[in-house]
Amino acid sequence: MKVGFIGLGTMGGNAAKNIIRAGFETFVFDLRREAATDHLSMGATWVDSPREMISHVDCVVSMVFGPPHLDAVLNGSEGLLSGDCRGKLWIDMTTSSPRFMRDLIKPFVEAGGRPIDAPVTGSVDAAIRGDMPMFVGGEDEDVEAARPVIEAMGELRKVGKYGNGYVAKLVNNQLWKVHAAAIGEAMVCAKQAGLEPDVWWEVMKGGAADSFVMQHDVPSIFAGHYDPSFPLKLCLKDLGLIKELLEDTGTRSELLDACHARFREASGRYGPDAGEMTVCKVVEDDAGVELRVEGDWMAPWLVTHQAAE
Repeated sequence: MKVGFIGLGTMGGNAAKNIIRAGFETFVFDLRREAATDHLSMGATWVDSPREMISHVDCVVSMVFGPPHLDAVLNGSEGLLSGDCRGKLWIDMTTSSPRFMRDLIKPFVEAGGRPIDAPVTGSVDAAIRGDMPMFVGGEDEDVEAARPVIEAMGELRKVGKYGNGYVAKLVNNQLWKVHAAAIGEAMVCAKQAGLEPDVWWEVMKGGAADSFVMQHDVPSIFAGHYDPSFPLKLCLKDLGLIKELLEDTGTRSELLDACHARFREASGRYGPDAGEMTVCKVVEDDAGVELRVEGDWMAPWLVTHQAAE
């Protein structure tokens, strides 16, 4: 199977490297050719457009910023639909709107394409290692055909029909963002009351307060970098999509709204490129406390793939 990858950012670029490592003949495209430098050195082939890509491959994988960029990938003057889509798989890993994507994908299906949505969870270290959990929606036969490509990048978690992957990703991120915002309040409160951050962290893990955010993201607060590998501008994009889904389903959203406001405040203070966990720095700074903890806190973007060690 020949595979194409569109979108070589922080997550997508590392996922594409794992496709190459798995032995697939790989074609790559990004709006910035320099993003493909490592991939070309690993043996990938550059193409100048999605249209050119789909003429070479059996399966396209995409991971771009959001809905407008997916529209351009499909419907642009050099988009996938301007090429021959018959029988071609398209695995999209972007965090996007289920309603938007179910409408967007119709002409691709009519042209003979086989769509799969497979948004990912985890962080950049999971993308580097190739063990990202992936929420996969689509026809069973298409998912099985795409399984070797998906499993080269991560863990396949089937969620039903096309579009359900986007739903799973958004509600996953809803819980992630709410917990990230709440952790700042809990950490600062604990320190103000006399419980030091390192002690607080050790006793919270494994109990009712535990989560991926607790285990994985709190060290970025201790280190003071707040994880810029996932910037606030992406958090705000995701939160907007989550709000849209809540409105589409008529679901109450008071907690999400408060969380969204806190992330907007963080972006206003520290800028849209600041790390996601600066949502906690807002509370930290307002209280006049510092949550640094001495230690060898491995930054997630410094993790290496086993094959590169």
